Amino acid sequence: MENLLEVQNLVTEFKTENATVKAVDTVSFTVKKGRTLGIVGESGSGKSVTSLSVMRLIQTPPGRIASGKVLFTEKDGSVTDLLSLPEETMRKYRGNRIAMIFQEPMTSLNPVFTCGDQIIEAIRLHQQVSVAEAERRTLELLEEVQLPRPEQMMKSYPHQLSGGQKQRVMIAMAMSCNPDLLIADEPTTALDVTVQATILDLMRKLQKDHAMSMMFITHDLGVIAEIADDVIVMYKGKIVEQGPVEQIFANPQHPYTKGLLACRPRLDKKLKVLPTVHDFMDEAADGSITERSHDNVDAVVHRLSFTAEEISTRNTELSTLAPILDVSNLEVHFPIKSGLFGRTTGWVKAVDGISFNVKPGETLGLVGESGCGKTTTGRAVLRLVEPTGGSVIFQGKDVRGLGSRELKAMRRDFQIIFQDPYSSLNPRLSVGSAIMETLQVHNVDESERARKDHVLYLLDKVNLLPRHFNNYPHEFSGGQRQRICIARALALKPKLLICDESVSALDVSVQAQVLNLLVSLRDEFKLTYIFISHDLSVVKFLSDRIAVMSAGKIVEMGTATEVYENPTQEYTRNLIDAIPLGTVEDIRKRRADKSAA
Repeated sequence: MENLLEVQNLVTEFKTENATVKAVDTVSFTVKKGRTLGIVGESGSGKSVTSLSVMRLIQTPPGRIASGKVLFTEKDGSVTDLLSLPEETMRKYRGNRIAMIFQEPMTSLNPVFTCGDQIIEAIRLHQQVSVAEAERRTLELLEEVQLPRPEQMMKSYPHQLSGGQKQRVMIAMAMSCNPDLLIADEPTTALDVTVQATILDLMRKLQKDHAMSMMFITHDLGVIAEIADDVIVMYKGKIVEQGPVEQIFANPQHPYTKGLLACRPRLDKKLKVLPTVHDFMDEAADGSITERSHDNVDAVVHRLSFTAEEISTRNTELSTLAPILDVSNLEVHFPIKSGLFGRTTGWVKAVDGISFNVKPGETLGLVGESGCGKTTTGRAVLRLVEPTGGSVIFQGKDVRGLGSRELKAMRRDFQIIFQDPYSSLNPRLSVGSAIMETLQVHNVDESERARKDHVLYLLDKVNLLPRHFNNYPHEFSGGQRQRICIARALALKPKLLICDESVSALDVSVQAQVLNLLVSLRDEFKLTYIFISHDLSVVKFLSDRIAVMSAGKIVEMGTATEVYENPTQEYTRNLIDAIPLGTVEDIRKRRADKSAA
């Protein structure tokens, strides 16, 4: 098939105080007309910088495109090197011939303009059309990306839309000039699995309808299996493997690719720990990689799986224990106020009379889409949000009846890990100070020396180094920051830990490491977890029992195996079906359906 884009020996550098870093190191690939190229790798692998280099959006300084060619095939068959064009000419390609969807739509949309105005602006910038024609085209685009009430959406501001709706507006804006190439940079990472599935379906439909080529960037090979025709795998700025998507999944050659395939939580098996990239490869100081294990992915997964007897034994043992937490008819209602005097005209029932219990040492998974009430449930248990009804009994005491002093004392026994570790940490406090602050507030240990020793012990438990004690949050990666939050939560030796979407923003490889850490800490410190997530595969890996929430209610509850293998509710089945499986069979079926269409 004819090439639309050919990248030759691309090198993109960033100059730091101490050295020059090659974020993209001699990368070459092609994007065929009408096909989707998937670019996959961990954060820092160079995949996003590659796409920004193609668009010539590298900020100078500190970055620069040092060498290489980006050859774009024109409609008449001629080839243009985008890197050689004057900036004014390149602007005619951006948004017009090549469009881009960024990872976080809220940072890409202007909060002071309506969504319609922003799409109209993009159309009129590249096409000589009247305002009326641009408005008509905008309405068509909003209908095409399947947004409800397109006329109202045109007049809405970004903050008035959900995450999935904002991403659809970004897709509409990118499609406004019928580009030949659409670059999608992690467009589904922050979305629920069900919303992710609808966005992937939409992008497949748009590509087919417009005969468009696409570069789809993600850290998740499961998503790549859903949408890509060809794949390149990047690691530390280099391409380590590339080929057709079926070949990559059926017979991966590089140990890094094997690691990425293996570290995704499985729905078909219950694993003791998740495989990680480091189970498959060792990296020397000079950057050279050697394969650690010659086993294939299925062999490694089989070795780490629980047997049915082991799962049954653990469930039986847990069922005999008295609950450490008993929640009965819990309600959290928020008032709807309107009018000049702010009178209450209705109520939002975020949590609507739910009941559950958790046994000591057990992990209860709360799963559901955004807005189902799972996060509010976790916060209400800790009284970070005041319940409006029901009871929360923790170790025999009614949490709702405690005064502020008693509640402060009890909070030593239950802690929470939030979704975004960066916003959970004070940027002005070093890591050591942030953890020590918890000990000081609760008067744990008498001397500063003893507190510091305890913090160093905790950092070691979460696989961080003593030298990290004096570092600040911005100096760490997302996975490392989440480890710091886990260390802080463990500082008071709690009995119950609530994990609120604590791995949803992480790369799948880093996610696997954090999930394994939570498993090892649960076993070592005899912790009890309430694990909140929208991803049933993650919840199934960590949980003994699962409660499925929808519209403030628990609609289904059972052991992790029961809920997955025999779901009784359509809502649960939809959550399961929305998870990308990333199997060769699914890839072949999708390719057959595409060929038939």
